Amino acid sequence: MDLLVAENITKTFAKHRALNKVSINVPEGSIYGLLGPNGAGKTTLIRIINQITGPDNGRILLNGKALLPKDISNIGYLPEERGLYKKMKVGEQAIYLAMLKGLSKHDAKKQLKEWFEKYDIAPWWDKKVEELSKGMAQKVQFIVTILHKPKLLIFDEPFSGFDPINQVLLKEEILGLRDKGATVIFSTHNMASVEEICDHIALINKSEKILEGSVSEIRDTYKKGTFELEYDGNEIELSKFLPANFEIIEKQKILKGHKTIIKLPDASYSNELLSTMMKHTNIRLFKEIIPSMNEIFIDKVTQD
Repeated sequence: MDLLVAENITKTFAKHRALNKVSINVPEGSIYGLLGPNGAGKTTLIRIINQITGPDNGRILLNGKALLPKDISNIGYLPEERGLYKKMKVGEQAIYLAMLKGLSKHDAKKQLKEWFEKYDIAPWWDKKVEELSKGMAQKVQFIVTILHKPKLLIFDEPFSGFDPINQVLLKEEILGLRDKGATVIFSTHNMASVEEICDHIALINKSEKILEGSVSEIRDTYKKGTFELEYDGNEIELSKFLPANFEIIEKQKILKGHKTIIKLPDASYSNELLSTMMKHTNIRLFKEIIPSMNEIFIDKVTQD
């Protein structure tokens, strides 16, 4: 079941078409990556979902019903443009933002104290926001975004500014939120994080959606029938015994052997390739080469 559906969303600013009939389907309980180059239209779509701006045409459905202003209470949004009041104390501001989401002051303070301890920022509770590092400020905003346990979480470039350790912490938190039933949409340029945590993605380029689906299905679709072989000993003349329709893409000497990349006419020939090679050498590694999301991203955007 889809928690959120965007149908033929179109948005124009002056003479610039930001979105052109973009439709996406976000399954409930999933992590959905919204990908695309700078200026593709991702943030515009996110702002429309958050009702910050409205579409010129098209509609947003939440749980099968047209999105209404009251639905904002079921959404947690962490924008790319971070914004905290610099002169306020960190704890006071976090409580204030939590109360805007419907929590009582008592519950907000209690829960925030627990989160601040978890994220190692408790000593900064009574400091001013301007004293925080960028990473600490982002932790505060992330906590406030998820505190009211919304059904839909939207993160725009959530890993920006985080060091590798805190990126791992954030990824684990996002996965945990999904496992507890939340649906997550996030926009990112970090393709490695897409493969690690996304269930589904949509790729937007030049205001149009050019790709959508589950990460596993997309990677499988863009396979090119290439296999990597590592074998012991000296290089062998593969062309003498491999079928003519097996194309040798690359050969390379490695420690104690050789590595070869071979393209097959069809993946079903993989068993034939392996059995043929085993007659002539000892195989150390045999695997199909699956394209990364980064490779697919570059390929699709370049083609488009």
